[in-house]
Amino acid sequence: MPTAQAATGRTITTDIPARLDRLPWSRWHWTVVIGLGTVWILDGLEVTVVGNIAGRLAEPGSGLPVTSGQITGTAAALYVAGACSGALFWGRLTDRYGRKKLFMITLVVYLAATALTAISFTAWWFFLFRFLTGFGIGGEYAAINSAIDELIPAEYRGRVDLIINGSFWLGAVGGSLLSIVALNTDLLPANIGWRLTFALGAVLALVILLVRRHVPESPRWLLIHGREREAEDIVADIERQIETETGKPLTEPQGELKIHQRKSITFREIARTVFGQYRKRAALGFSLFIGQAFLYNAITFGFGAILTTFFNIPADHTGYYFAVIAIGNFCGPLLLGKLFDTIGRRIMISTTYLLSGLLLFGTAWLFGRGSLDATTLTACWCVVLFFASAGASSAYLTVSEIFPMETRAMAIAFFYALGTAAGGISGPLLFADLTSTGNVGDTVLAFQIGAALMCAAGLVAAFLAVNAERRSLEDIARPLTATAAGKT
Repeated sequence: MPTAQAATGRTITTDIPARLDRLPWSRWHWTVVIGLGTVWILDGLEVTVVGNIAGRLAEPGSGLPVTSGQITGTAAALYVAGACSGALFWGRLTDRYGRKKLFMITLVVYLAATALTAISFTAWWFFLFRFLTGFGIGGEYAAINSAIDELIPAEYRGRVDLIINGSFWLGAVGGSLLSIVALNTDLLPANIGWRLTFALGAVLALVILLVRRHVPESPRWLLIHGREREAEDIVADIERQIETETGKPLTEPQGELKIHQRKSITFREIARTVFGQYRKRAALGFSLFIGQAFLYNAITFGFGAILTTFFNIPADHTGYYFAVIAIGNFCGPLLLGKLFDTIGRRIMISTTYLLSGLLLFGTAWLFGRGSLDATTLTACWCVVLFFASAGASSAYLTVSEIFPMETRAMAIAFFYALGTAAGGISGPLLFADLTSTGNVGDTVLAFQIGAALMCAAGLVAAFLAVNAERRSLEDIARPLTATAAGKT
């Protein structure tokens, strides 16, 4: 039970973090996973659908006066810009006003923006709401990763975080298959099919919003912001539910934390903490995000163009190939996730990055020799992305657990925005030119750049990754509000 002493800023001693970390897996944790994690499916759906239906939107009769280049160029860049700015904007508010309030607001922003995208009647309207859709999704990354890490027990945190971030690719599978239906004018008119895909995203977001209402505020956040009674009530209710489910009492928590409560942390303190006190960890986060962002935003999402340019695959058939590599992407975090909690973060992060980079170098060599066709290239990408996806998901896990509680959402937002901007804006400008020339050597170079960045990030992780497996968040990075005595 927390104890408090009256002062200008109260100091409390609490065992709530230890109580959360010693919980066994339960139905309540599944509620958290479903309520918070499924939004990544929406992001995968959004990105994939737009890329795959670009050709149809640009055709006469689509009801939208845009070109294919505007959709894959301007609209895609605006979506990325929205995601980056949204992450930074909402990330700061998430640290200041709480996880739940913000993960409800950002989902509503996404829902409204994607619904309004469905009724686009002119280019500027489409571009505006693509930006606002990204603005909502960017905020989700900061609010959701913060809440998940603070609610999931330390023993399961790595695998759960990886699988949730990897669920983006379930949305990509759905988006690929959905685009095939949307492009079939025998089933849907050219000006209706693409609208229904965006409308479906809004419907799914509404369902997630209803589930998300039952996910509580992070007790860890409440403790720091002077609301320990609410934190106690939430944790006590979770414990009662789990004891009822298991039919036996919970084990005693180990360890207490002494916190000097504060209502807010200044932006200067956050910057000084992340880039001063934890500068090696900041370099790690930067490396991981840049490596995976270039691989995915710059190369993988141009996979359809590579198929049509070099193997003459019709545009309305590329969705089948993308669905296959999307499955490979999801299987990586799903099957390798547990190893991040058992073998450990340092070994698994560095291994997945290095393996995916080396395998991509091999794919580039085979592609340059003319040894691959559309099917075997897809198979190679499946193997590469099996490891790359686990590594990319671990980047989100890493920056969400290696910085202090008070800076968590902002740190996630910063590294996400930085990596996404580099890979999603500057990356396509470079790689689109390389892969669209029809010159095999240029595409080989694109592959090699992505591979080199993944390998470089893997080497950085081998030296700087933090052994955070099965450790409490407070042990990995002591809260800024923790007193000098720290944990007892």
